[in-house]
Amino acid sequence: MNSPDHSASAELTRRRFLVYSAGAAAFAGLSGSALTRLSAATPASANSTQKPIAQNMSTITTKDGTTIYYKDWGPKDGPVVSFSHGWPLSSDAWEAQMFFLASHGYRCIGHDRRGHGRSSQPWEGNHMDQYADDLAELFDKLDLKGVTMIGHSTGGGEVARYIGRHGTKRVKKAVLMGAVPPIMVKTAANPGGLPIEVFDGFRKAYLADRAQFFLEVASGPFFGFNRPGAKVSQGIIQSWWMQGMMCGHKNGYDCIKAFSETDFTEDLKKFNVPTLIVHGDDDQIVPIADSAYLSAKLVPNAKLLVYPGGTHSLGDTSKEKLNADLLEFLKS
Repeated sequence: MNSPDHSASAELTRRRFLVYSAGAAAFAGLSGSALTRLSAATPASANSTQKPIAQNMSTITTKDGTTIYYKDWGPKDGPVVSFSHGWPLSSDAWEAQMFFLASHGYRCIGHDRRGHGRSSQPWEGNHMDQYADDLAELFDKLDLKGVTMIGHSTGGGEVARYIGRHGTKRVKKAVLMGAVPPIMVKTAANPGGLPIEVFDGFRKAYLADRAQFFLEVASGPFFGFNRPGAKVSQGIIQSWWMQGMMCGHKNGYDCIKAFSETDFTEDLKKFNVPTLIVHGDDDQIVPIADSAYLSAKLVPNAKLLVYPGGTHSLGDTSKEKLNADLLEFLKS
């Protein structure tokens, strides 16, 4: 039995305090009329004296002592779907799809990658091999079988590396959405990739003022909010920024190298389950020409689904269509 991770517990407590404090401040800002309406809508029984409900975090502790947080939504006997999120986010980025599919009878498992969200922030292990191994430990400890693995952006790389390292004995299907494979950076073998200077710029901006950098990414290219006529959601921008700021500073920095320079070519060749590749043709973060189009040629019998005008974050900007497409693929 693993010993408690006291540093991780302290970090989780600190984050809960920050979140609760923000919520309290927002509540305090409500107008008197709004508070009156809230009170009127609250059942009388809710105001009665009740014992506090314990809030238990769903976590596992990996072999190297890292705490990995996960959500487990939907019926426990339903077909399992796992969700791997993008950089620098958390499983919250998948909540619309998890809620939708759980409401249709699927058991949805979404974890926060090490160093991200509510998971602990180890100094080491911020690379794709370890991300895949952490996910394998989660699958093993929950004894998940027949899993449909879904990964977005960096999470798509995580899915690819998982299959490359651990095979498909627990996997039924796979979905890569706006995913980084085969490899993002330009190399002799990948002449269409992005120059390393692009990612050096990411690192420079991250270290200079990561809060502002995150705000600019979310306000612009990530959701396509920089396109003429785009319907901008400040709520989505703030949610992305908040998730990003919960990421460990070094973890987020290291992950830039992980998502941009890892070569998943050989991993993709090992796919032997039905695979859906979904990508927007206006993805400004992971351009489709050097990602989805190439991955579809490497994954045996993959189905490629292109969203015209689609952004990098289809789970938000094309939510209804993506939900329907995922459900259809799961049922097929």
